[in-house]
Amino acid sequence: MRLDKYLKVSRIIKRRTIANEACDAGRVNVNGKIAKASVDIKVGDIIEIRFGSNITKVKVLSINENPRKEEAASMYESVE
Repeated sequence: MRLDKYLKVSRIIKRRTIANEACDAGRVNVNGKIAKASVDIKVGDIIEIRFGSNITKVKVLSINENPRKEEAASMYESVE
């Protein structure tokens, strides 16, 4: 699954266009490397997103094309 789509369906970022813009601006890393929106996400990847001074790190637990709202939070876990 594409990075921008994963961020949207997992509800980490509200809209796919915003996820796309964050990737284009270089604010998203996957496994320690700056990632474009088209990067393929796999289970076990670590995604790091910088929102201003806040940094959010999550680990991909599952990939689901059309999760319900309740299932979206179980697609990833927070990493410190």
